Amino acid sequence: MKSLLISGMALGLSAGLSPGPMLTLVVAQTLRHGIREGAKVALAPLLTDTPIVIACLLFLSVFSNMEPALGVISVFGGLYLFYLGMHSMRFKAVDLEENVDPKSLKKGLVVNFLNPSPYLFWTSIGGPLVLKASSTSLVAAAAFVLPFYAMLVGSKIVVAIVSGRSRNLMESRHYTVIVKILGLVLIGFGVLFLRDGLTYLFG
Repeated sequence: MKSLLISGMALGLSAGLSPGPMLTLVVAQTLRHGIREGAKVALAPLLTDTPIVIACLLFLSVFSNMEPALGVISVFGGLYLFYLGMHSMRFKAVDLEENVDPKSLKKGLVVNFLNPSPYLFWTSIGGPLVLKASSTSLVAAAAFVLPFYAMLVGSKIVVAIVSGRSRNLMESRHYTVIVKILGLVLIGFGVLFLRDGLTYLFG
């Protein structure tokens, strides 16, 4: 039980702070719209990962090859990240004063659902651990899952808070440059997703 708890915390923290499209989106939404919006992105895995985990566990128990499904997910994820990146590239400082709905949670949900990383994690690492733990008891499985998501989401919220405080110390022209750089990063991740998707589909 103790080893599952420690594993969940370590893996969750690692996943939460690893560079990737979700972390980039947390920072981008925070800089553009404030800490609350960045935190909404950070909360997205709590809503999207239940069907992802269930699907991965089913794949583990029924199917032997998940690559075609990962390929389709990666391609759509790459296209969506490319769209978000282009949107950030067109960002202007005046946007900071707009009273528009940033749709942060929606963006976070779509990015996380179309990100192949959760699927890969739950089929290769998390899923086998949960299945093994659940053979002992559901409490043992929860001892891994709950700390994992506490650290995954909590670490991203901390990033949003730190980014939000930096936002208050900077001039608007600096926001513009940073958000556009983040846009380029999102486009870069989109290209990687497309490459990986095509590799999964066509080898």
